[in-house]
Amino acid sequence: MTSFTPSRRRRFALGPGGPRSNCDVLLSRVTATKPVLIASDAHLGGSTPEQERAFLQWLSFAACEASQVVLNGDLFDFWFEYRTGTTRGYDEVLALLRSTVDRGVPVTLMGGNHDWWGGAYLREQVGVEFLQEPVVRTLGGLRTLLAHGDGLGRGDLGYRALSGVLRSRFTLRAFGALPPALGDRLARSVSRTGHQWHVYTEGHLARSAALEAWALDRLRAEPELDLIVLGHSHVPLLREAAPGRWYANTGDWVKHRSYLTLTPGEEPVLAEWEGRR
Repeated sequence: MTSFTPSRRRRFALGPGGPRSNCDVLLSRVTATKPVLIASDAHLGGSTPEQERAFLQWLSFAACEASQVVLNGDLFDFWFEYRTGTTRGYDEVLALLRSTVDRGVPVTLMGGNHDWWGGAYLREQVGVEFLQEPVVRTLGGLRTLLAHGDGLGRGDLGYRALSGVLRSRFTLRAFGALPPALGDRLARSVSRTGHQWHVYTEGHLARSAALEAWALDRLRAEPELDLIVLGHSHVPLLREAAPGRWYANTGDWVKHRSYLTLTPGEEPVLAEWEGRR
């Protein structure tokens, strides 16, 4: 069963220009008291225009409100850095990420199964921290294991085999030699994001359960961890595995508009964005 915690934060009404809150005033607060905001699975380029607008509004809000923004995989429905350019169509979100970093708010972008193929452009031109493997670090005062979730837990054997091919040096070189427009067209022709996430199937719920079981086992095995944060399943979930220790799945921005708030000294909050649609 999905355990979803209603938001205990302020609600912002958003217009075309973004949050009406005064970002300069928010930035003058002590950074250490601000929350870390985490979202995943926006699948920009594969979701609906309404969902993408909502996500960009949330990201504008996060730039003002957060001490750090973490996008835990599949920000893009596809991303690749070719020899002659990068995947097209993401100018708005890339500019927003760059402006967030320029404000002094660190942005961490985890590669997911749709956008693992980032690199120098995201790191050097956009300024984000781009990760391709799980990491353990302190977020919001909690020792946190952060991973997208693809390939973890039982099952997913076909994906694990395929990912080894798709991430091989040969594939990277061959695909990277394509003109960006052609490579993007090929990748998007096989994406089913717009078709498969509006209604949960038994397969989706089984993947969610497998990730939860994996996370709970990992928490039992590693008592130094306070929190495990995954995405990938598209099923938002927050579960206290033991007093002061949690598993969270940040859900998605295809079917939901969910994100995790980590405020120092407080319990994690899984929230649904309620900005104007």
